Amino acid sequence: MSITRYDPFRDLRSLQDEVNRLFSTNFSRSFGDEGIARGAWTPNVDIFENKDEIVLEAELPGMNREDFELTIENNVLTLRGERRFEKKDETENYHRVERAYGAFTRSFTLPQTVSAENATAEYKNGVLRVTLLKREEVKARRIEVKGEAAEGQASKTIEAKAQQPQMNAAKGESKTASAR
Repeated sequence: MSITRYDPFRDLRSLQDEVNRLFSTNFSRSFGDEGIARGAWTPNVDIFENKDEIVLEAELPGMNREDFELTIENNVLTLRGERRFEKKDETENYHRVERAYGAFTRSFTLPQTVSAENATAEYKNGVLRVTLLKREEVKARRIEVKGEAAEGQASKTIEAKAQQPQMNAAKGESKTASAR
């Protein structure tokens, strides 16, 4: 059983996060065309990592490559663009417009474990995939321990894991995880 430190403000922060999430997503869409005028749309993003890289995938359906830009500056990855509502013919009368349109900006703070120089991006079938390679010095490696061994024992290998900040995808912040 592990000891958990009491945090008197934990429930308050949880409530604040839920209210912020409520107002930032669905609430603006319930007022019809007001969301379109204000540019309430933001693309959905998945962020995951493996031992060699961190990958960001953003859904940008119906957009062309020229409709958005991707930049990395001061360890912040920024995706910026605009999905425009294109009325093809003046004789068309729309009865319902549910797809969201407008300008968007998404920014993510990159952890110190990735290298921005080797970043690659690919846009295919409405999905932007950005790959950021991890730095060599933070990858786990095996260390051979040499020295006097007890009778009947050979030298021992210890597996070392580097400290890696974990990215909080929802807020674009990084937290440091302790090595185990």
